[in-house]
Amino acid sequence: MTDTSTIEQAPESRAPALLAEAKGLLQQEQFAQAEQRVNQAISLEPENEEALYLLAVVQRYAGRPSDALDALARLQQLRPDYGRAFQEEGHCQLALDQPDAALAAFRRAVGLNNSLLASWRAMAALLQPHDTAAAQDAAARYQRLHALPRELLSVRNMMAEGRHYRAEQLCRAFLKQNPSHVEAMRLLADMGIRAGVLDDAEFILESALEFEPDNRFARHDYVRVLYLRQKYAESLQQAKRLLEADPDNDEYRVSYANQCVAVGDYDTALQIYDEVIERVQDRHLLQLLRGHALKTIGDAAPAIEAYRMAYAARPDFGDAYWSLANLKTYRFTPAEERQMIEAEGASSTPLEDRIHLCFALGKHFEDQEDFATSMKYYTRGNALKKDQLRYDSRRMTEHFDRQIKDCNSSMLAERQGFGCTADDPIFIVGLPRAGSTLLEQILASHSQVDGTFELPNIPALAFRLAGRRKVDDEPRYPAVLAEMSAEQAAQFGQAYLDDTRIHRGNAPRFIDKMPNNFRHIGLIHLILPNARIIDARREAMACCFSGFKQLFSSGQEFTYGLHEIGQYYQDYVRLMDHWNRILPGKILRVNYEETVADLETQVRRVLAFCDLPFEQACLDFHQTRRSVRTASSEQVRQPIFTSGLEYWKAFDPWLDPLREALGPELGPERPTAS
Repeated sequence: MTDTSTIEQAPESRAPALLAEAKGLLQQEQFAQAEQRVNQAISLEPENEEALYLLAVVQRYAGRPSDALDALARLQQLRPDYGRAFQEEGHCQLALDQPDAALAAFRRAVGLNNSLLASWRAMAALLQPHDTAAAQDAAARYQRLHALPRELLSVRNMMAEGRHYRAEQLCRAFLKQNPSHVEAMRLLADMGIRAGVLDDAEFILESALEFEPDNRFARHDYVRVLYLRQKYAESLQQAKRLLEADPDNDEYRVSYANQCVAVGDYDTALQIYDEVIERVQDRHLLQLLRGHALKTIGDAAPAIEAYRMAYAARPDFGDAYWSLANLKTYRFTPAEERQMIEAEGASSTPLEDRIHLCFALGKHFEDQEDFATSMKYYTRGNALKKDQLRYDSRRMTEHFDRQIKDCNSSMLAERQGFGCTADDPIFIVGLPRAGSTLLEQILASHSQVDGTFELPNIPALAFRLAGRRKVDDEPRYPAVLAEMSAEQAAQFGQAYLDDTRIHRGNAPRFIDKMPNNFRHIGLIHLILPNARIIDARREAMACCFSGFKQLFSSGQEFTYGLHEIGQYYQDYVRLMDHWNRILPGKILRVNYEETVADLETQVRRVLAFCDLPFEQACLDFHQTRRSVRTASSEQVRQPIFTSGLEYWKAFDPWLDPLREALGPELGPERPTAS
């Protein structure tokens, strides 16, 4: 028999064993031997994050904090979102008697993982001499975390480090033993929110509040999930209840203000923001919220000032710069350009801020007509964002294929007469940056039409119909539509009208401009057969490149790569062709280029399709005062302009991946040099 102990292990299996040995040696304070084992593991796997972290810990305990910082710099470059690496940096800076650098590192650590006990404890001590209030806050956070059961603290850390499956397993096991533990229920609800399973999260928090009605943390979470589900009337009521229980709590006041924004009460929200702005710790975030509210109601100059104050409060705050760029009309100063370039290149700048800065710099250099530098930043920002996401263009194409296969003419014909007969909704669908906001502004200028915004109700219903499944399971939706009864279809249609009522005024018609609803036209037709559907279409290269340049607040994962967005556009055209074949006359296509070229003809055409009389206000849409929440908010407050129609051509040398993805039918060939 062969002696297996003499057989050399494969490199990939030796590193964990070496690290396990190193941990044991560290506990025995045998630092030199522990470091030797760690270095052996790193020689086998140079980018092993656990090994780099353990090396830093060993070196600090061995009295060499400067060497530990070198190891941490490598780790932070590999894993910029790893809170423990910054916590360890804080310990090293303390060992080097650098309290300011230590405090900055600990703050960065809890910003990435707010469950790091040692960081909160160290912050409380470091802040005490010069900021008593902040020190007390850090100490309170430490005490609250310290009081948690060890299992739940582990769950929190796993969640922060991206180990979601293990975190959920551990949390559910704890809840089996402690079924009324509200903190565990809050954690499970938070996992549901992160996974997009909002109905479960809402139910869990409702149950938690039944156990502990006075638990303000659970109620605050409940406000959040209601807000995310766009149940704004309920979220406002719950936020008001919190504020009445503790009227001096600035966090609750800001939460209440945010709900006021959601229901359109901007005056109340802005008044609260102004009252608390000097007292809150994260002043940059509150200035950003102020800016967004002011932008939405069309107060551009105060919005710009708020965004500037946001980056003044935190110079590497990328979202402030991007919010300025996203106005589309703002031009950065030379000083702002220098600040952005410096912040984007700094190793201390968080990843999310780097992404925002890249898109802002892309827009800035585009405005300067330095297209090569602009494209460099757009490409970098998209690459960083894409790395955060799990978008799979193949799976998206399969989704389109299922719509074409399952939502066929015979299935819909068999269900003719299903649904709620109301004709209130006007759906504007298509790709983002295709002119849907312009069409919405035109229609919302009509006396019989309310503008809303991108309502999530149809995608949420599709998600519910799909049910829970594992990633590789066969999806139930849209095939499940064939099982829908007439009664269910009518109920779903009426529920849509009821749930969206809060976003409307008194007009008989309203707009839902969620672009991605084009994926669900079969569902819309079943539950709301008399709804109007408008396809906002824009020339392929212009539409796709405009999407590539845009950093979206959420969703639209397909836009962060030229190939991906080109494939998505091709699939979109294919699916829209299918809907037009099986539902002739149901959908009105409105081309952006034709609207810009002849506004009145297209306006009259759209109004006729919606069975609305002509009104001059629709031609004078830029004079309409209303809240606009999309990236085009400032552009639609100006008259029609033609300068952007073919602006993509300035970037033509870098767009071959997009052209190839679109194919010869949609992507124009580059002219051959003569």
